Amino acid sequence: MKTKLLAAVALGALWSVSAQAENTGCGLGSMAWEGQSGIAPQVLAVTTNGTSGNQTFGITSGTLGCSRDGVVRSSAALSMYTGSNMDLIARDMSVGDGESLDVLAELMGVEADDRAAFKTALQQNYGEIFSTADITADELITAIDATLREDSQLARYAA
Repeated sequence: MKTKLLAAVALGALWSVSAQAENTGCGLGSMAWEGQSGIAPQVLAVTTNGTSGNQTFGITSGTLGCSRDGVVRSSAALSMYTGSNMDLIARDMSVGDGESLDVLAELMGVEADDRAAFKTALQQNYGEIFSTADITADELITAIDATLREDSQLARYAA
């Protein structure tokens, strides 16, 4: 009985961890199940990426959808921070400086030398980033990533 309960909890944890597509990372599994949604394709992608060693190869070679200069960032921490600080981020982004942008840059892995450009890019694209009054944290992160992708200096920080 305890074994079945433990297995159910472990499986549930695995499913909850893989509930978002960005959790699959890069690698052969992510490419094979690209565009598919739901728990099963995500679990298959993560399992393939993690067990065959192809994700390590992809990162070191810059193939399989991986980037050699990618930034490791916690999407959960970033989402929690933006969700809890939307008003502060909006205010600081509108003026191009502030503590909330410093924390945001830190969570996104923006290096110190690129922080001024990061803040400037966000300020210049404020209207596009905060395109609606009821923007969600995930939409905000997506909009910021889109802004970063358009800047050759900052593109490496986009997810």
